[in-house]
Amino acid sequence: MRAAQVSKLDGPESIEVVDIDDPQVFPGGVVIDVHAAGVAYPDVLMTRGQYQMKPEMPYVVGGEVAGIVREAPEDAPVRAGERVLALTMLGNAMAETAVTTKDMVFRLPDNISLEEGAGILFNDLTVHFCLRKRGRLAAGETVLVHGAAGGIGTSTLRMAGALGAGRVIAVVSTEEKAEIARANGATDVVLTEGWLDQVKQLTGGKGVDIVLDPVGGDRFTDSIRALARGGRVLVVGFTGGDIPTVKVNRLLLKNAEVIGAGWGEWLLNTPGYLQEQWAEVEPLLASGKIAPPKPVLYPLAEAAAAVAALDNRTAKGKVVVTIR
Repeated sequence: MRAAQVSKLDGPESIEVVDIDDPQVFPGGVVIDVHAAGVAYPDVLMTRGQYQMKPEMPYVVGGEVAGIVREAPEDAPVRAGERVLALTMLGNAMAETAVTTKDMVFRLPDNISLEEGAGILFNDLTVHFCLRKRGRLAAGETVLVHGAAGGIGTSTLRMAGALGAGRVIAVVSTEEKAEIARANGATDVVLTEGWLDQVKQLTGGKGVDIVLDPVGGDRFTDSIRALARGGRVLVVGFTGGDIPTVKVNRLLLKNAEVIGAGWGEWLLNTPGYLQEQWAEVEPLLASGKIAPPKPVLYPLAEAAAAVAALDNRTAKGKVVVTIR
């Protein structure tokens, strides 16, 4: 089969499309003919050996797929011929065939294409975890998201209102990205330059209830300043490169919180949580209350460029690699 593979840890440019053997089918595994695979920021880190979990080399890039079930065990929740989306976790996604465990596979709603489906699980369930479990989002609260034109950002814009937010403020670096944010459901958009003052004006000086931050870097302290009384900053990642620190006395001023939001860690250590999430998110997607992502598509031959788009922060929405 054709697959996007990493054999040396030199960054996204080291990804090569090669012919490799089909994956081995383990007992209880679900075999999927992959039509599209999602790209997420951990894929960037893994190409440099910088992610906390390191697959055995060489490895196939990606951790989420959408496709058609070829083979499934009797006790699986899906059957051969069904359209599905699935997690493969550490690698094994950007290939013509994937095998994963039955608890990582879900039927794809009829109103969502395979290309859209490949962009759902990692980002949408990360955001669901952030806002529901870690952020304790209450009805009517205001959510601000940094990097709002990227995968996590657009997912937040699409989902926050359906999960109870009354207002969703997008922080972006350019006017082009501002249009992307508006198209994905932002109620307000501010540019990175001077964003804190703009947010204070928008909120009448009150601030926001939740800041969802996948960027990190030098804007982190201002994220704390942007909070309303009792507000929460959710630390999701560090696409900006630098890992910030916080002077904890700042948290006393507004009874604020800085909260780690590591969906993968929670998922791996909380049996049944993935199914719990999908039970809430799937009906919202199927009913149209949450719009599917608008993926930016790359062919398999351009897998390296697809991952690099997240590395250099030029990605405008969820990046998806088409396989078939």
